[in-house]
Amino acid sequence: MQRIITLFRNFIFLIVVLLGVALAANALKYSNFDPQYGFLRLKQQAIATGWYLPAYYSHVLVGGIILLAGFFQLHPKSIRHFRKLHRIVGYIYVMGILFFAAPGGIVMSFFIDRGPWVLTSFLIQGSLWFWFTATAFDRIRKKDIEGHRQWMWRSYALTFAAITLRVYIFITSYTYNLSVPEAYATLAWLSWVPNLLVIELYLRKISTNSMQSNIVSKGN
Repeated sequence: MQRIITLFRNFIFLIVVLLGVALAANALKYSNFDPQYGFLRLKQQAIATGWYLPAYYSHVLVGGIILLAGFFQLHPKSIRHFRKLHRIVGYIYVMGILFFAAPGGIVMSFFIDRGPWVLTSFLIQGSLWFWFTATAFDRIRKKDIEGHRQWMWRSYALTFAAITLRVYIFITSYTYNLSVPEAYATLAWLSWVPNLLVIELYLRKISTNSMQSNIVSKGN
């Protein structure tokens, strides 16, 4: 039974990684820096302000890199077998979010034309993303390994929203009119709030198991 569970976990992880690679590859298409390319053709009014384009490239191009970096960072073997590389990739992940992806996403939020609820969702998500990542970095600087691990999980829950949002859009685009603000607002919130709830439940379970193990070991 344990072998089946392990195989299932590995299969899910592989699917998630493939989705991340596909998303990162799509993001890299914008490295041509053509303001008329793809999605940017719809944002010409925002681009004219001078704020949107730098924010977009910071968020999208760097976001693709940190999405893949996060997969490596959170895999248990990256710490056990590639400790030095884990630190380097972790530094790229943290700095990429704090100086590029999160600020870029926050700026982009103000140019969303899908209603106040979508704006609010992405503003809160971007702010929490910055905060969680900064806290994770602060914890590792203070040698708090467990605290660092927990905050990194929270940070990546929001990084992973890039995938969950697009999965939800793909699934619902055939049955709902996503041009309606309320429909897209629902997806905007669903893309990251459930991610955080799942991670909090996971961290609580890990913490409970750790406490029980300590009690058993002290009892012996």
